[in-house]
Amino acid sequence: MKLVRYGERGHEKPGLVHSDGTIRDISGVIPDLAGEHLSAASLRRVADAARGDLPKSSGNPRLGPCVARPGNFIAVGLNYVDHAKETGMPIPAEPILFNKAPNCICGPNDDIILPRGSKKMDWEIELGIVIGKRANYINESEVADHVAGYCLANDVSEREYQLERGGNWMKGKSCPTFGPLGPWLVTPDEIPDVQNLDMWLDVSGQRMQTGSTKTMIFDVKKIVSYVSHFMTLDPGDVIITGTPPGVGAGMKPPRFLKEGDTVALWMDKLGEQKAKVVGWTKPN
Repeated sequence: MKLVRYGERGHEKPGLVHSDGTIRDISGVIPDLAGEHLSAASLRRVADAARGDLPKSSGNPRLGPCVARPGNFIAVGLNYVDHAKETGMPIPAEPILFNKAPNCICGPNDDIILPRGSKKMDWEIELGIVIGKRANYINESEVADHVAGYCLANDVSEREYQLERGGNWMKGKSCPTFGPLGPWLVTPDEIPDVQNLDMWLDVSGQRMQTGSTKTMIFDVKKIVSYVSHFMTLDPGDVIITGTPPGVGAGMKPPRFLKEGDTVALWMDKLGEQKAKVVGWTKPN
């Protein structure tokens, strides 16, 4: 299934993308794509309802982030060899983990806001994992039972904040709109091999990143199992899994996002995002 959240910001409803391309309202089945409603039992109820006559949404609604209110928004750094090399950092022996603020998530096509005083805002296309069942100390063989689905993510980053201001990477990763997710939450049955998904990212029409999840250093099973040994993963939590080479900070000379740029990204099975970069305004 391809699941969405649609409607005005803060008032999104859960939906299902029908085979005819229309969005069907599933708010009568589950109240939102969040927390315990992403359990295997809840998703089975949605699948059963999809065989019936679900109401269609009207018009062409805005798509919100495909997951609501994750308790944890976790990212994996330097998870592609060529990306580690372009940053001048060593290839990690274990997954590098950091947090993004959960309230930085936004819809896949929402404007990306330049932070006030930003000089080095960058892009990173990534595979997102959405947890469906609580995970503590799980083995790699158990991971499939704990994943609700996958989504496309842009790990928007401010490199000055991340690398030149001291401390943890989190402050360069958590500004408002730094976590576009979606368009869809795609259930695992729709993805034959999550470790063989092609991807690309363009900035203002210029191809910047081209890659595949097959070149990840640590795969999905390793990442979810590994994270579960350091913290509890709850239903609705999101893990994004690193980016291939082609980020702005790795270019010679570096290139960073500016007001008026557009960022378009696509991943096989997971859809496409397209967002405009806008100047700082106080978020709603």
